[in-house]
Amino acid sequence: MEPKWARPWFAATAAAVLAGLIIQIGVTSGDTSVFGGTPLGRSLNVFSFFTIQSNLIVGITTLLLAIDPNRSSRVFNVFRLIGLVAITVTFVVFHVALSHLLDLETWAEAANQLLHTVVPILAIAGWCLFGPRGLTSARVARLSVLFPVFYMTFTLIRGPLNADWYPYPFADVKTLGYLKVVINGF
Repeated sequence: MEPKWARPWFAATAAAVLAGLIIQIGVTSGDTSVFGGTPLGRSLNVFSFFTIQSNLIVGITTLLLAIDPNRSSRVFNVFRLIGLVAITVTFVVFHVALSHLLDLETWAEAANQLLHTVVPILAIAGWCLFGPRGLTSARVARLSVLFPVFYMTFTLIRGPLNADWYPYPFADVKTLGYLKVVINGF
């Protein structure tokens, strides 16, 4: 594909992330049946999901690529790899293990499709079509592994401090215990 399409592709990916997040926050803030607490508390709980964090990383890195498709620095390279791996995990885990748990309608389904399907496909296809390539080194790969480790640590610490609320059933320490959750995390 023509390199001239790289910027619009990356911009569209970032826009899809933004649209998905805005819709998700709007839906969540008004839905008292999920995530507990006040509308602000429910909105903030959205950010504890791996899906949201991976979408944020993809959104930021693709926005930066839309501005400068030749961007490269160690920090950017690490976040670009984190975003690509995390959004791929988001797509696979959602469609293989979690999608059957949801019965969504209207705007909730629109946010769900954007964040779990559209953005992952755009991000992965964008990388396949436009790169940028050659950003990964052994050090970048090692640093990118820290994200899921930090995420699981954050989730395990945050859950008990937040009335034993966990963003995913496979991370629910109260139900499964720490050993099973740690195994599930890997």
